[in-house]
Amino acid sequence: MFIIESSRKIHREKDQMTQLRITPLYTGSRPAESFFKWKKFDSEILDSEQKSFFKRTNLEFPDFWSSFSIDITASKYFRTINGKQESSLKQLVERVTKKLKSESVKQGYLDSQNARVFENELKYILYSQRAAFNSPVWFNLGVFKQPQTSACFIQSAGDSLEEIFDLLKNESQIFKYGSGSGSNFSNLRSYHEKLDSGGYSSGLLAFLNVFDTAAGAIKSGGITRRAAKMVIVDVDHPEIEDFIKLKSHEEDKADALLKAGFKGDFEGEILASLKGQNANNSVRVTDQFMKAVEQNKGWALRARKNKAVIKTVEAKGLWQSIAKAAHRCADPGLQFHDTINKWNPCAESDQIYGSNPCSEFMFLDDTSCNLASINLIHFLDADNNFLLEEFQHTIKIIFLAQELLIDFSKYPTTKIGINSHNFRPLGLGFTNLGSFFLKLGIAYDSNESRAWAAFITSLMTSEAYMNSHQFAKVRGPFKHYVKNKKSFTRVMKLHAKENGKIDWSLLPPDFKAICQENWKRVVTEATGKGFRNAQSTVIAPTGTISFFMNAETTGIEPEFSFIKYKNLVTGKKNSAGVKIKFVNQYFEHALKTLQYSQQEIEVIKTKLLDTGYLDEKLLKSAAHKKVFQTAVGSDPISPLAHLKMMAAVQSFVSGAISKTINLPSTSTVDDVAGAYLTAWELGLKSVAIYRDKSKLAQPLEALEGPKCGDCNSPTELRGGCFVCLNCGTSIACG
Repeated sequence: MFIIESSRKIHREKDQMTQLRITPLYTGSRPAESFFKWKKFDSEILDSEQKSFFKRTNLEFPDFWSSFSIDITASKYFRTINGKQESSLKQLVERVTKKLKSESVKQGYLDSQNARVFENELKYILYSQRAAFNSPVWFNLGVFKQPQTSACFIQSAGDSLEEIFDLLKNESQIFKYGSGSGSNFSNLRSYHEKLDSGGYSSGLLAFLNVFDTAAGAIKSGGITRRAAKMVIVDVDHPEIEDFIKLKSHEEDKADALLKAGFKGDFEGEILASLKGQNANNSVRVTDQFMKAVEQNKGWALRARKNKAVIKTVEAKGLWQSIAKAAHRCADPGLQFHDTINKWNPCAESDQIYGSNPCSEFMFLDDTSCNLASINLIHFLDADNNFLLEEFQHTIKIIFLAQELLIDFSKYPTTKIGINSHNFRPLGLGFTNLGSFFLKLGIAYDSNESRAWAAFITSLMTSEAYMNSHQFAKVRGPFKHYVKNKKSFTRVMKLHAKENGKIDWSLLPPDFKAICQENWKRVVTEATGKGFRNAQSTVIAPTGTISFFMNAETTGIEPEFSFIKYKNLVTGKKNSAGVKIKFVNQYFEHALKTLQYSQQEIEVIKTKLLDTGYLDEKLLKSAAHKKVFQTAVGSDPISPLAHLKMMAAVQSFVSGAISKTINLPSTSTVDDVAGAYLTAWELGLKSVAIYRDKSKLAQPLEALEGPKCGDCNSPTELRGGCFVCLNCGTSIACG
């Protein structure tokens, strides 16, 4: 843990900067590497045709790392440094932690002795898969002199031609280094509006097509994944009707081309010809609009410059259009403007207009956020007791590392660099929540699971802010803290109030007192030295980094399917590989927790592998059936359950939650509208849905998403993105 200690410089008239002291919890005086047994592995990833897609030999990892985690880490994160290719997890982690260690001293947080302890503890956390940084840290830190380490960017979109093409250039730089960008494009004039120089604007959608084409041409990080992009348009924009229908209209076009015989897979000629496929689209709605929908009132679409009414439409008709389009193709999602700004800790500086591509980072325009996620499964012991001290300590180590990244990282624009330094928002989160519930033997759709999720998030965010307060004692609060002190304190009080609403009767008795005391301290400290970071937490989709940590589920998601597939090499010369299927490792954990014998477990697993479905007749209790509900399948978790889980967590997250609400293929337009309305009523900041089989590129198999554009294997919808479970590539956002 961190302890504040002060001393004096030789010059007695000034106090030395207060520094942090770190007491090791995991490593003591031993090097982190010594706690693990290291082995050499060969790694090969096959494509869907059983051809070698990636191959490396003699790679060094801890012996408990799965072949999948090794494959993904080696193929995605190992880099070539000074002409030599990385071949060991030690080299990868050393590349990252070495710089963080030196920066901890340079930035004044730690002395050299504590910096060594910090680095050693951080190494242990990373080796043991307890946490991981967002992908740009692994891509770029230690590779470039000034690395881009943030995954998330929000950029303002101006209306002049110069501003539009400056944004286009800046987006390309963000995509190049493996990050994503989102913008609210509502400032762009519609084709109904005149230009200052005469004539009419080309319009919002005309320029969005330019941005979409550019994003489609860039493979994010050069070798890693497709560019991640968010397009947001306010619900009163004159072109909102066309924007809402943009992707659904393209799906209709795709259907016609498919019937005409054109190729329809993910990288095929049909999708290459469609507009708007390289971004998540969201409509930004206000409470006023939502009430107009409820009251069946008219809704004014307004000019961008003078706010003159261009057209009046029925609010309910616009709402139905949104639901119909999302039912057709999953876009657009919704962002709730007033809810977002109710929780804005820097309201005196500006409103929040935008988000990153997956909607978890919601903050002021022209800011960035580096993410890290904690693997929750490692904080349950063999008896399913929650390891509170280890969880708190991991937060402190990772959150300090994130804070250090801000000052030496590269930013695509001067404005983003200035704002990132002046507000210092961070995005600590968690992953593997679905597996956490499985290990506990509780259903994702239950009051108990929602209480656990609320507690974990409340604890994580309050601990992060308490650490941020310690950082402020060392280096002062973020630059605009005093200006925003009123709104910041108001938001901390909102968090504290929501903490009291958790159903603590469903949790161990000491948890309530811990969180209450944390939030009491946070609210008190808001009136003192303040905080170093304007935001502290988000819940990200965590695709590739979850694979790094061997997490079976990602972010806040439940298990997608208990059956997993992997292309494996046979080991025989001139022999093709084989595709095997296996059962999620925590499926067995859940059965053990529910008191099934090993013989009973093997019978259930064998039947599951043979049929693809859980045989309910083999379960001891009807209540156990609910524990094994998944996101899709014959007995899926209901959309309301997904929304309730998000609502349980949202009040304790600084930013928002990246999650897609899964709907069965039989869902109606009214079902989509109902999910969107419920999200607003529950106080969520944003919501996206995905109706099974609503994408052109999704094959007929019920549990598979679009084919991966790299290895042509099936994908799963994880958070807001389709992620390949064979090679780890994020191919598209849903």
